[in-house]
Amino acid sequence: MSVDALASQLRAVLPGLSDAESLRFACAALAGPTFELPTEAQAQDGVPRGSLRELRQTSSATYPGVSRTLRVYEPADKSGPYALIVFQDGARYLGPEAQAATVLDNLINLGALPPTVALFVEPGEEGPGLPIYGGPGNRSVEYDSIGPTYARFLIEELIPVACEGLKLKQDRQQRAIVGLSSGGHCAFNAAWERPDFFSKVLSHCGSFVNLRGGHLLASAVRMSDENKDLRVWLQTGERDLDIVFGNWPLANRELASALAYRGYAHKLVVGPGGHSLAHGGAMLAESLCWLWKE
Repeated sequence: MSVDALASQLRAVLPGLSDAESLRFACAALAGPTFELPTEAQAQDGVPRGSLRELRQTSSATYPGVSRTLRVYEPADKSGPYALIVFQDGARYLGPEAQAATVLDNLINLGALPPTVALFVEPGEEGPGLPIYGGPGNRSVEYDSIGPTYARFLIEELIPVACEGLKLKQDRQQRAIVGLSSGGHCAFNAAWERPDFFSKVLSHCGSFVNLRGGHLLASAVRMSDENKDLRVWLQTGERDLDIVFGNWPLANRELASALAYRGYAHKLVVGPGGHSLAHGGAMLAESLCWLWKE
């Protein structure tokens, strides 16, 4: 797809997006290079395959009346208890950029991950869209907001429904949360707010910028005397977004600097690409192995 074509599509769904901003966004989204998926993201003969089932969920308390689709990955090993990974914008991770279900199959088979249940969660469908840009959906409200609301939604509403009948490990060290762009901000914010539940964070091109308070997280980390015992992998691109809300590479570097200042186990990977899952998806197996490293 050309830059102009993507910019036109963006303006069609985000009425507040200016011509200049749409071109900046499109250039970042399409910035190369391409990345080859590793062996762990390719189906291997003899490796038991997990299963995926699709659910619909409507929030009754946190986001009343807001509905979403999610997919539940169950490993081939049915014995349990299981570790848990929650992916935001789950369909992206199941798609060709990351092939997350295949990655899980292979890593579990290799013993690099314990038997793991994964939730591939889509954002809520009914909502006000983005600040300034507008558009449909509840994604920005859920993913870009700071505070405990989305984490509470996952822990109290969504996970109990999605994992009904599955025996999950009760150890926080066996739970991770993952996301792209606003979903990456969401993942870190959820673990920051509920470190009793999530201990591992994987963020791709995380939106730690001034959307709904995300630019405040680096300062919150730096100013907090409480070490929340998180393990954090941050990925961004040299050609990631630079728009009205902020500069994504700078914001990710600022958060990484705050994590280093406070002594958190973390890794920052700055690749040659832009605002996409291409680089982070190709590194999914490596990053999950690092998160589970003893």
